[in-house]
Order: sequence, then C-alpha cells, then structure tokens
Amino acid sequence: MTKSKSQDKLKSKFFLFAICALTLLGQLCLCICDHALAQESELEYSLDTASDTIPLPKIFHPNIDLSGRGFSRQSIWPQELAAPEVLDTWQKDIGFSGLFRLQYNLWEIHEFAKNKNLQNKLLANYETALQKITDAGGAVIVNIFGTPAGLGRVLDKKSPPLDLKAYKELVKADIRYLSCEKKYNIWYEVWSAADLDNFFLGRKQEYLNLYRAVAEAVKELEKEYKTNIPLGGPSTSWWFQNFDGNTVITPERSLIYELIKFCFHYRLPLDFISWHSYSTDPKVEKTVTAYNKTEVKLIRAWLSYFHLNQNISLIVDEWNYDSGANILPARGEKANISASYIFSRIQNMYEAGLDNQVYFSLEDFQNNKENVTSNAGIFWFDPETSDYKGGPKVTYNAFKMLDKLGENFFISGKLDNEFVGVIAAKGKDALTILIYNYIDPQIAVNYLSRSIAGLKSSERKVVLDLIKSNRLNKVMELETDISRLRTTKKLKNILEKTRNLSLQAKKFTTTPVNLQIKLKNLKDKYSYQRYTIDSNCTANCKFIPVEEKEVEITDSYQEILTLNPYSVNLIIFKLKPKEEVITAAPAEQVPPQEGVPAPKK
Repeated sequence: MTKSKSQDKLKSKFFLFAICALTLLGQLCLCICDHALAQESELEYSLDTASDTIPLPKIFHPNIDLSGRGFSRQSIWPQELAAPEVLDTWQKDIGFSGLFRLQYNLWEIHEFAKNKNLQNKLLANYETALQKITDAGGAVIVNIFGTPAGLGRVLDKKSPPLDLKAYKELVKADIRYLSCEKKYNIWYEVWSAADLDNFFLGRKQEYLNLYRAVAEAVKELEKEYKTNIPLGGPSTSWWFQNFDGNTVITPERSLIYELIKFCFHYRLPLDFISWHSYSTDPKVEKTVTAYNKTEVKLIRAWLSYFHLNQNISLIVDEWNYDSGANILPARGEKANISASYIFSRIQNMYEAGLDNQVYFSLEDFQNNKENVTSNAGIFWFDPETSDYKGGPKVTYNAFKMLDKLGENFFISGKLDNEFVGVIAAKGKDALTILIYNYIDPQIAVNYLSRSIAGLKSSERKVVLDLIKSNRLNKVMELETDISRLRTTKKLKNILEKTRNLSLQAKKFTTTPVNLQIKLKNLKDKYSYQRYTIDSNCTANCKFIPVEEKEVEITDSYQEILTLNPYSVNLIIFKLKPKEEVITAAPAEQVPPQEGVPAPKK
C-alpha cells in the first residue's frame, strides 16, 4: 500500500468517525433541547391555603355595561339598552350585585316630551334596571349624554348645550328624582368619549362647562337633601386623550388632567375618574410614562398636586378585546380567545392599582340608526326576527366563573409567567382556583408601545420606522441582526426582549403547557369540579363541569393540569358536610325483683 493510499484510508476513517460523532452529538443536542423545552413547558403553582387573604377586590366582580343592539322595535325601550330577555338571563344566572353602566340618553327621553304617557313608559324601563341593581346591593354608573332638541348649538344629540342654565335644571330634575327621591344607587358620569367627534361636537372648554353645570346641580342637591351623589368623568377614549389628539408621550395634555385642574379651580365634586381602554394587550395599564409612573400612579399624583382626594375610584368603564376591527372572530366563533383575555386583563388591572372596571358590552350591536355593527357583546342576537332570537357566547361563561370566585382573595401564590396566571379565592366552605392561558397575538407591538414613553425621540423614530416599514417582523423572525441596527444599546436591549417575547408567544400559541398545582394545609373531604373554556367550546358551550370527583385530603393536594392555548380552567373544591355519627341509646336499666337473681354480665 502506497503512502497516499494509506493517507486516503485514514482520511476516510476520520471522516466516518467525524460523521458518527456529529450524528451522536446532534442526537444528544436534540435530546437536551427537547428536555429543555419540556422543562420550559412545565409550570408550578403553589398555594398555602392557610395564608392571608383580603376581601375579594371589586375589580374581580362580574361587572358589565348593559348596552346592546342600539335599537329596539319597541320605541319605549331605551335604544342603547340590551334586550329584556338578556337582562333577565343575567339576573337569573349572575345577579346585579356588582358595578354596572347604563347609557342615559337625554335626547331620546325628550323626544317624547309631547307625549307624557310614552315618556313615562320609557323612563319606567330605565327605572326597572336601576331598581334591580339597587335591590341587589349593586351600583350603576349612569352615563348622561345626548343634548335634547332645542338645547344644543346644533340639532344633534352630540351637540354641546347652548343654554347651560336650562341644561343644568333639566339634569338636576332627573338626578333629584332618581337619587334623592327614589334613592337608586347611582354614580353619574358626564358624557362618554367626548374627545371623539363621533360622540361630541364640542371642544374642551365646552365639555368642561358641561361638567360644571352637572356638578353644580349635584352640589345643590347634596346640600338640600343632605346626601352624597357621586359624580365623575370624563370617560375619554384613552386615559391620555384630549380633543386635539394626543399620545402617551404627553399625558399632561390629557382631558383627565384638565378636568382635575378645572374641578380644583371651581371647587367642583370629582368622585371618580373614568376612561376607555380597548386592546389585545392585557398589561396595557402597566405602561410606564415619561414621568416614570404608570397611568394610575400619575393620575393619583395629579389629584394630590391639586389638593383633591387622591384615593377616589379610578375606573376603566369600557374595555374589551380589540385589535381594530368591529367584527372579530376572537369575540365570535373563537370567543375562547377573548374569554381568556378577560381574566388576564383584570388580573393586570388589579396589579396596576385600578379600583374597578366595567366590560363593554352585554349584547352585540346591529341594524341601528347610527349604523354601528359590532360583536363586542357577550350575547348575540338575530335582528331579522320580530321575536327575540339570541343567546350567550362563550364569554358569558367567563362572567359565570367570576361570579363563582370566593369572597376572600389570596394575596400570595402568584405564578410568574408571561401568559399563564392564577386567581385564587376561598369562601366559607369552598376553595376556587382559576387558571388562564392567554397569549397576546400582537405582543411585539404592544410591548414596544408600553416602552415607548421612556425612549428618546431618536429611539422612538427607529421604532416607528421598523413598524411602518414592516421590518419589525423581520427582526422578530431572526431575519435581521439587532446588533447591526443603528441605534442605542438601550433600544437594542428592548428589541431583544421584544423578540424573546415574540418567540415565546409563537410557541405558547400552538403548544399546551403543563401546570403542576400544589396546595398546602388542605384537609378533609371535598367534591371537586372543573369547568373549562377552550377552543372546543362553540357558541352553545354549556356551563357544566368537564370533570367531577370526590377527593379526601390529609394535608396537601397535587395535580398536573394541561392548559391549552387561550383556555380557562376553574377548579372548585367544595367541603363535603360532615357525616353525623349515630350511636345507639343505652338500654334502660330495670331494677331486679326480690328473689330473682340479677343477670350475669
């Protein structure tokens, strides 16, 4: 054998060995990766059931705006109110003990000014809802809007009042009747989304003057009747919005800031502040502003600066799953997505320090005078039938789950995960564990939006250019090297974090995750029920347990639950009543007769 042949043979053996080694190494890497992925998809939640609790915060109650359809075949039924059948279903299944919102349309009411009989019937329908809520111990935000014909600058219900004195007396008469005479539990809200031309045709000062007219009416009634009548607003389309358009970069230009300053200057009541917030981002309330404060902390700082009560209620009075379209599959045939979003959003609202929330809305909107079509409701309906034809969506089951939470809320046991969260509570004889798995489909843009207020103008320009040019997708898909972008190290770190979140979301959207639940200090016999909302739920998904069993626990309980993407699981441990132990009564002792020996023992 020549030297060259020998070398060729050695090279062949070396290459063969190298291929085998690489193959083995690849298989080893795959095993390691698979193990790592398996480890990553295993989550653990531990709860000591003997740990401290607080009364369940009001923000976790099943609160909702009672709006729906935007029309009724009966002229005496409030046109913004959901159908009577829907209200009856809600009352039967959930009840009215929470916080609700009612659109009180002054334009519509005073269209019947010449027919007092019809007007009284319309008002009676409003009152029926108010009475149900008050009787159940709930509260209702009555949103006052719609300038009656003849009182506005133009003949349009969206017009600001021309004669503020007449408008004040009109509103004062209604508040006197509803709050002082009938004593309904009402919080009054001045207008809705006044910063949008579709809802208000005035400007900032005209809105503030409108608020002042209502506020002075309230002050006079409070003095006359020695009672408290809560008043607030401005119910803007976003917390930072004003009449000229604004962004989170300059929140000090917001209508909320202007209203706080205005109320301080004129010594007007301001008992709560409200705004709308539609998004797919469950953490939108955790956006940090340029003042290094979240919106909640910043608004409270403004209140403190103007010597107003900084502890008044801050309420998101309209919110829903929204990605910019009126009709969304995630609110319709794929409503398990919006259902899982509800719990993730409320949990983050609570952590951000909000006092309360009102979900919008009870029923869909179709075929109305304003040509508004939206499937934002938790009930659908068919507008083509003369009789009522409609029903609940999957999201209605989410509100039933909220209603089943216990009265005492666990403040410990938080699960540290971007998508999966747990809400735990207990009552007198039950423990409830609610687990949600929601993945924001717009997580990259939403995370950048929450970070943008803390960036310099040059850094913001880079972010906006990435989004507008559609290059952000290439960054998220690893097609663009972040290190080569011409920007600051700070922004590069944010983009890296954004990409990691985007990749995690992509995985969680398609892969179930296992959650190991560990409960400590739990003893006794329980009935176990588990309710589920997931992609298997259709429009007619009934609210019944998917799993039932009896468990006897000596000190702790463990189980592994598989969570599908966009799912909710509610587990209820209900204490079984103690079995009464019946003992036989001792036999009656009869004294022995004389001459008769006692029986042997």
